[in-house]
Amino acid sequence: MYSENADPWQFANSPYELERYRATLRALSGRRYRRAFEPGCSIGVLTSSLAVICDKVEATDISSVALDHARQRCTNLANVSFSLGELPEDIPEGSFDLIVFSEIGYYFQPFALRGVSQQIVKRLESNGVLLAVHWLGHSSDHILSGDQVHEILNEASGLTIDYSERKPGFRLDRWKRT
Repeated sequence: MYSENADPWQFANSPYELERYRATLRALSGRRYRRAFEPGCSIGVLTSSLAVICDKVEATDISSVALDHARQRCTNLANVSFSLGELPEDIPEGSFDLIVFSEIGYYFQPFALRGVSQQIVKRLESNGVLLAVHWLGHSSDHILSGDQVHEILNEASGLTIDYSERKPGFRLDRWKRT
């Protein structure tokens, strides 16, 4: 898809995406993050905004073409790095105080998402933040709904939800590692 269209979901300019980014940044405001992980970064639109509030952002995607676009978008951001990879196999080594899990959870089978959530919780530092945002619409590409993704994430041990909001098109939840 990225070979035919550099921004197939209009991440850079659709009103839905722009509002999702604003809500994400509002939910993360008031704190500076040392090391963030963003799986499924696509073309790096949210990544570039995370770089402003994080000392280091490590982002991954399964598409090398999307990563090429993300690298171009973030070329002047020395605190951002990208790598090709998928969850749960390709989580960077070490721990994070922020993991942004956005728009990717519904591509997993429920059992696989439970495994992914266990792996990412293990990588969160004490008081680290997991922020998830997912579309509430329906797509034939999605295995789970956005609500199902958040319900599964909410089951993960070691997390306490401390913020939640629902907009007409998406759901946002923020958990802290206990």
